[in-house]
Amino acid sequence: MSRKANKPIAFPAGVTVTVADGVVTIKGPKGELVQALHPVVTVTVETDGVHISVKHPTDKFERAIWGTTGALIRNMIIGVTEQFSKQLEINGVGYGFEVQGKKLQIKAGYSHLVHLDIPEGIKVTQERNMLTLTSHDKQLVGQFAAQIRKVRKPEPYKGKGIKYSDEVITRKQGKQAAGA
Repeated sequence: MSRKANKPIAFPAGVTVTVADGVVTIKGPKGELVQALHPVVTVTVETDGVHISVKHPTDKFERAIWGTTGALIRNMIIGVTEQFSKQLEINGVGYGFEVQGKKLQIKAGYSHLVHLDIPEGIKVTQERNMLTLTSHDKQLVGQFAAQIRKVRKPEPYKGKGIKYSDEVITRKQGKQAAGA
């Protein structure tokens, strides 16, 4: 039995949760999110919060879906009230980010510039070698941050590349001088 999803999920005033035709819609001051539900999950909205249940609580798969649905709904409530953000840092000589409207231009040591389209719903701010992504959708922010990081992953010798701001890159020593 899922311990967290078994308890009702409270939501603050100003947030509306509706369930219709296997789809949960959550509206708040920062935006609106929609999530399709798995057929084995039942979601009901009551005065004390959102209740999630499954048809067979002893089935391993249904317990997993139960907990996942609870986590998704919690993240949606947090997103429409507070928003999520990720920070990326680029290191290297000549490396950099440049935001141009709905496009992100990345200089990452290649012979060409890398252009990425900024998804709808993400706000991108740039400050020197730092890029901040903010949105009410946690999945969208995480996916776009991973896509940016994939352009040039940080390498362990000089630390050049794109990394998350809180990520720690374990540095390798490299070759020793032959005469030393």
